Amino acid sequence: MLTIEPVDLSNKQQVRRFVQLPHRLYQNCPQWVPPLNVDAYTQLNPKKHPFYEHSDVDFFLAVRDGRDVGRIAAIENRPFNRYHGTREACFYFFDCENDPEAASALFERVFDWARKRGLNRIVGPKGMGPLDGYGLLTFGFEHRQTMNMLTYNYPYYMELVEALGFEKEVDFVSCYVPADQFKIPERVERIAQRVMERSHLQVKRFASKRELVSWAGRIGEAYNKSFVNNWEYYPLTPREIKFVVDSIITVADHRLIKIITHRDEVVGFLFAFPDVSAAMQRARGHLNPLSLMDLLLTMRRTNAVSVNGIGILPEFQGHGGNALLYYEMGKTLLEFGQFTHVEMTQVAETTRQMRADLKNLNGVEYKNNRVYHRDI
Repeated sequence: MLTIEPVDLSNKQQVRRFVQLPHRLYQNCPQWVPPLNVDAYTQLNPKKHPFYEHSDVDFFLAVRDGRDVGRIAAIENRPFNRYHGTREACFYFFDCENDPEAASALFERVFDWARKRGLNRIVGPKGMGPLDGYGLLTFGFEHRQTMNMLTYNYPYYMELVEALGFEKEVDFVSCYVPADQFKIPERVERIAQRVMERSHLQVKRFASKRELVSWAGRIGEAYNKSFVNNWEYYPLTPREIKFVVDSIITVADHRLIKIITHRDEVVGFLFAFPDVSAAMQRARGHLNPLSLMDLLLTMRRTNAVSVNGIGILPEFQGHGGNALLYYEMGKTLLEFGQFTHVEMTQVAETTRQMRADLKNLNGVEYKNNRVYHRDI
């Protein structure tokens, strides 16, 4: 017998079942990277996650004969709907055995949840903030998940979702750039030099983690202003901005964070992170002294770096800011001497300039994450 069970967020046992289900589904999958428990449980904690201050989220488990076989979250992002003039609900945290009946029952609960709120469209996978990975993986299953910046799923997830009438909304591509090909084109270098000479734009290099932290507020303001034309944008609250920036800085190497300034104002940024996916797999969600030491050592030894987060304020776009960031990052990566490849993660197909930039940098598309939609 199959039932759909709402998760009571005050019930620790139910919350644990929801968080731990993917660990069982992917226990034999070498590509899956488990999230750290501290992050996973925060997403189900209205007292800790700022998204709950303005929007609603409900969680559901599919249970067959006493065994959890699937899960899903239904989300109403009110600021997004107000900003875009839409009436959308989102689904996220969809994980399921290859069980069409269970998948259908989970989504029917989401459809019913949305209709009761006067919403007329379902979009997803799309989470509770800009750090949640978008979409279902549609190719590149053989590659390990890049930390939790990208989602990972089995190929049959597409069949389960598309069988329910979902269609493509937008694709997010990730590109692989081998280090021996990561050479800044001479044209980009010329543009970068010209920008610094004529446009009063400068790249800020951070001397320490402490200095990076001191710039957190200004970085957060730029982050919130840079993506106003993006498909996924909505205006973040001050607490959400702090939540995002604090999360980024916690795992950052200050040498890999670049910002562009214009008379001391942050007008652009590029976030790159050492890939610690292997250490996260070994941690299995647990953060303790041993796993923390492993993460820190892996940061120093990993041969891969992930670029996830590039933004320029709209009024400075088209003035060479992107070229300046890529030029500076290229120099930095070559100076490190430890990286054999660079991954540019999850760039929406709607961001045409970014997609063009990836081609100019010899990027090879090797993963794609698709966001779906369906009218209800």
